Amino acid sequence: MADGTLKVGTITTSSGSGTITIPNTVTVAGAMANTPAFRAYMGATQTISTASGTKLNFNTESYDTDSNYDTSNYRFTPTTSGKYLITASIRLSGGVTATNCQLYIYKNGSVYNRSTQGFNGDSSPMITNTDTVEMNGSSDYIEIYFYHNVGSNLDISGSVQNTYFNGLKIIGA
Repeated sequence: MADGTLKVGTITTSSGSGTITIPNTVTVAGAMANTPAFRAYMGATQTISTASGTKLNFNTESYDTDSNYDTSNYRFTPTTSGKYLITASIRLSGGVTATNCQLYIYKNGSVYNRSTQGFNGDSSPMITNTDTVEMNGSSDYIEIYFYHNVGSNLDISGSVQNTYFNGLKIIGA
């Protein structure tokens, strides 16, 4: 079939069972696509006060397939319902000694998940948090927060490689 629309109820192999192979040069759209998807990062260092949960300023996009990431409010609000794989990773600047550093995934303004890690003088340590989140496709949104107890301010390095927030819709979930 040349360029056009194929309307069928079921697609099977010629034998009626087995695997159908779709070449990797084919672009899949609709229900089988991992979209919406985005990747944002901090364009500059952000200073975080001690003992204060602070929303992180992921203000620059690497990509945003459906324009669902807001670089002004630093949040992802997908317009398609489903399950999403969300990841955030940050790199702390300088030698860090802290027993309680926490990277949070917030859903609709409340804690959804947190990753906790302690450091003992580590230079430029990283913290990552990943989870799957059910989103309604209209009003649900995701933000990333950070908390620490270093006793003084702590800098999060602005970097496309090490300080990022991304997400994508999971197919088949």
